[in-house]
Amino acid sequence: MSYTAPVKDMLFAIEHLARIDHVAQIPGFEDAGLDTAAAVLEECAKFNEGVVAPLNVEGDRNPSSFKDGQVTTTPGFKDAYAQFTEAGWQGLQHPAAFGGQGLPKTIGAACGEILHAANLSFALCPLLTDGAIEALLTAGSEELKAIYLEKLISGQWTGTMNLTEPQAGSDLAQVRTKAEPQGDGTYKVFGTKIFITYGEHDMAENIVHLVLARVAGAPEGVKGISLFVVPKFMVNSDGSLGARNDAHCVSIEHKLGIKASPTAVLQFGDHGGAIGYLVGEENRGLEYMFIMMNAARYGVGVQGIAVAERAYQQAVQYARERVQSRPVDGSLPAAGPIIHHPDVRRMLMTMRAYTEGCRAMASVAAAAFDAAHHHPDPQVARDNAAFYEFLVPLVKGYSTEMSQEVTSLGVQVHGGMGFIEETGAAQHYRDSKILTIYEGTTAIQANDLVGRKTARDGGQLAKAVAAQIEQTEAELQASGTADAQAVARRLAAARQAFLDAVDFMAANTKANPNAAFAGSVPYLMLAGNLVAGWQMGRALLVAQQLSSKGQDQAFMQAKIATARFYAEHILVKAPAQRDAIVEGAASVTALALDAF
Repeated sequence: MSYTAPVKDMLFAIEHLARIDHVAQIPGFEDAGLDTAAAVLEECAKFNEGVVAPLNVEGDRNPSSFKDGQVTTTPGFKDAYAQFTEAGWQGLQHPAAFGGQGLPKTIGAACGEILHAANLSFALCPLLTDGAIEALLTAGSEELKAIYLEKLISGQWTGTMNLTEPQAGSDLAQVRTKAEPQGDGTYKVFGTKIFITYGEHDMAENIVHLVLARVAGAPEGVKGISLFVVPKFMVNSDGSLGARNDAHCVSIEHKLGIKASPTAVLQFGDHGGAIGYLVGEENRGLEYMFIMMNAARYGVGVQGIAVAERAYQQAVQYARERVQSRPVDGSLPAAGPIIHHPDVRRMLMTMRAYTEGCRAMASVAAAAFDAAHHHPDPQVARDNAAFYEFLVPLVKGYSTEMSQEVTSLGVQVHGGMGFIEETGAAQHYRDSKILTIYEGTTAIQANDLVGRKTARDGGQLAKAVAAQIEQTEAELQASGTADAQAVARRLAAARQAFLDAVDFMAANTKANPNAAFAGSVPYLMLAGNLVAGWQMGRALLVAQQLSSKGQDQAFMQAKIATARFYAEHILVKAPAQRDAIVEGAASVTALALDAF
């Protein structure tokens, strides 16, 4: 099944919701306005539709393989990656000083969606490299930056993130990998890391591992973790590659989905010690790794949107072609394509509304990131940083859970044929499952939202977001149309449900933690639903205005219809989520442990 990048919808979100005109006023982004966004997205679409997307099914059927310490990627991946790097796509949103193109995340995130929709397994390699680049830009010494950044930004080398160990899943306090100082500024690293995406592969000449480890005598727990660069091949003073480092892949995992992406078990130091270089200061590794993790968490949310879009496109195509049963309204004299059936329309609209809502939310978050990192006014930067930080667990948690529902509906639209691997609908369903797990499960995102983003300030930031939503409700009411008023009514009910949940979290996180965290994931889903619904309300207002001026009326009417559907079929879940959080906490822990 072919993929067509939804460039028009992306540009609508970038122009009217993320406000690229505001981003282009930030120093350094003057040339990154709407025209640039359109040109870059068109090129990105052409490249990924033609080169990367056709390899998606092949990667599922012919995954990466492991033999004698070497990983061979799916046929076609190595060549596609060479074309990807030659065209400069890895450096899109990284600094020009190190060979990147310096474009804002507002544009880069949309390109990320296109790449991930084209081929999730392939796109994971650049995603992890992006994280490594972010960490080195933030915490790396000038020497480390000089050695590694240009090669990473060009894509000549790739990056990895090494947190997890066999005994330490998400609990990084349990990390045992150790680093021994050698007296010359280097360290020897010893330990095992698991679940390392693209930890070994044949697409680039060197792999730069960023590894969490403990220096001897470091404090216990997360406060004693440091971050190290451990290259696969040592780098000579002239930048050429030297000897093989003592960092080796010992196996790769056999997985439910994303089969073409090699998930490696890496062994450091089995032959005398892997040479590593400290990033920043000792014992601040977790702080630096969170830079990578935050970049990756946002990216994984975009992956959810991407695979949902791919599943939606395939389901629409199938529904147009599959002839079965006469429509219930008698509009056709005989059996017709299943897209005529109301329940199939309901499923397709659900897929479409979820995907557009989450895309809009992610686009707005990207613009907040750009302002947070580059705006010259410190207060504007701080406000946008707080807003972005609040949105990251929503983009990651809500968009990935959404992708599970959308890809499942994609299988359902296909009926029995969806359960057959040959149609390809099942691959999207299988691939999407990992998104709710890696880079922090949905529960970990929810704990972050409850603890750091809500309870820490007594719910003030959450309530400030709700106040912005209330303003949009007023604009919807004032516009006077039936569609706008229907959305305003549902948005108001969802916002009130959210505010009740915020008060509950603020009151109970310390006083009754079991009650608060019993509802943490429903709270995240409520918040994500509300913010995505808010963006759909904003989109409706813009679409009404442009439609009244005769601009692209078919597109604008579709946007209005999709926004109203979101309000009446998805936003309406919010009050029920509120009830489960506020009134249902006790029943979560009521059953005795030995009764399970």
